[in-house]
Amino acid sequence: MQYDVIIVGGGAVGLATALQLQKQNPKLKVVVVEKDSVVANHQTGNNSNVIHSGVYYKPGSLKAKNCIEGYNLLIDFCRRYEVPFDLCGKVIVATEEKELPVLKTIFERGQQNGLQDLKMLSAEQLKDYEPHVAGIAGIHVPQTGIVDYRVVAEKYAEVFQQQGGELRLGEKVVDIQLGNESVDVVSQKETYTGKLVVNCAGLYADKIARLTLKDVNFKIIPFRGEYYKLKKDKEYLVKTLIYPVPDPNFPFLGVHFTTMVGGGVECGPNAVLAFRREGYKKTDINLAELGETLAWPGFRKIVSKYWRTGVGEMYRSYSKAAFTKALQKLMPEIREDDLIAGGAGVRAQACDRTGGLLDDFLILEDKQVINVCNAPSPAATSSLAIGATVASWAGKRL
Repeated sequence: MQYDVIIVGGGAVGLATALQLQKQNPKLKVVVVEKDSVVANHQTGNNSNVIHSGVYYKPGSLKAKNCIEGYNLLIDFCRRYEVPFDLCGKVIVATEEKELPVLKTIFERGQQNGLQDLKMLSAEQLKDYEPHVAGIAGIHVPQTGIVDYRVVAEKYAEVFQQQGGELRLGEKVVDIQLGNESVDVVSQKETYTGKLVVNCAGLYADKIARLTLKDVNFKIIPFRGEYYKLKKDKEYLVKTLIYPVPDPNFPFLGVHFTTMVGGGVECGPNAVLAFRREGYKKTDINLAELGETLAWPGFRKIVSKYWRTGVGEMYRSYSKAAFTKALQKLMPEIREDDLIAGGAGVRAQACDRTGGLLDDFLILEDKQVINVCNAPSPAATSSLAIGATVASWAGKRL
């Protein structure tokens, strides 16, 4: 089982990296090893399916650079391979005076990141885009769109295999052994020998990183995001995408309204601590994983500083009325009876020892390993750009 590059993780980033490696050097022998029986089974396949424009991110950051580049690469890919998408645009809505400075900062960041045709909106102008929204000001972002990222990732996998790549499903990686000139990746079924390993393990990125790095000063904290859906007869209330002004203290965008490429409107997500890394339900508990989260010094610092926010999010998770109230801030017409239970996703959020929730992408390199350590939203939008970056680094070693 000899390969040039072994990629751990079959989500959007892992598969996009595989594609970009093939593109940069078609002669490379590349394998993607995924623990589940299908690709895109976690973060990629359980999110709001938004094509992010890059409007939020600090200019010069990895998120800003990769989101803008990834956006264009993703659109080109979807057009080439006939993956349905819709560049429907969105509005970011301020509902209180205290949100106006952050709204202005977002507008300026978007301009600095090269977004064309951003528009500041008055309360009256907001109604032209979303007649049922209540806000005192807003931004219209025409570049934002929607797509089904599970379908995108499946197409990545299909093209990768058609071009000679190998995809191994149902193989959990349990060890990585570094040699002088090669590296062995040991799964539950096989041992793969290669020149380079790329860790794109998402919710388990820190655990895979710890197999090869001595000092991993972060831990993945899983945050579950829960959704409701609007009843069919209420979908007329939302034309495109409606977002609040995010809290700058957190790397989450707040509950919002999202139209879906296949029809329907999602409402959410919130952000609550998941009691296991793949905890999509409130009843999903893994005591060992939960214990690791609670024992992490950075997480305890987050709790001590933001416990009120955390309690509020948890209350909203268990109270449909409280969730509805959060949505009513953007759209007062929404009633509790208008919402039906939707799905949930889990965000792999890196947290350092000091209690910082890492806002930017984090990629750590070693001689024979590249670890994509923190790649939450907008990683799906950015996947082909992240993949190109990792592939270029890999190329220098090969």
